[in-house]
Amino acid sequence: MFIETEGTPNPATLKFLPGRDVMGAGTADFAAADTATRSPLASAIFALDGVARVFLGGDFITVTKSDEAGWAALRPQVLGTIMEHFVAGRPVIEGEGEIEAEDVSPEDAEVVAQIKELLDTRVRPAVASDGGDIVFRGYRDGIVRLHMQGACSGCPSSSATLKHGIENMLRHYVPEVVRVEQVLA
Repeated sequence: MFIETEGTPNPATLKFLPGRDVMGAGTADFAAADTATRSPLASAIFALDGVARVFLGGDFITVTKSDEAGWAALRPQVLGTIMEHFVAGRPVIEGEGEIEAEDVSPEDAEVVAQIKELLDTRVRPAVASDGGDIVFRGYRDGIVRLHMQGACSGCPSSSATLKHGIENMLRHYVPEVVRVEQVLA
């Protein structure tokens, strides 16, 4: 098994591409080891000293290191853990995850559908290429609330991505959008 590694805009995060489906459809973001109990893969990666966050994407895994850890020592350990997991045929996720409720008024359904379509077709593929994901959390009074995951969570450029990229694009295509805010949890 050959696993590629790519850098991301977040210097604390690397993207690992095992050359196979990881989550297929959907994503899973684990901000700490105690939140990863339903994922044998994420739990195994968190068992490595220096891992701060694990994000599972469709065909990739992003790992964020702690400030004290260095990629020179941690990268080969993560590669070995991922390889061992897939070679052993273990599941990536067990059971169902919690689905976060969206804060949306029923009368805004058409606007929300436009926002989600733009996010799914124009934003999420670009964010995934950087090792992350963006999740729609709500829309009220012209304000779109989004949650950044994976490499995008805590990335120094995520605020600029939200304000200058996503907000400008949504305001251009959906005149009802006034601004975009980041939801941290």
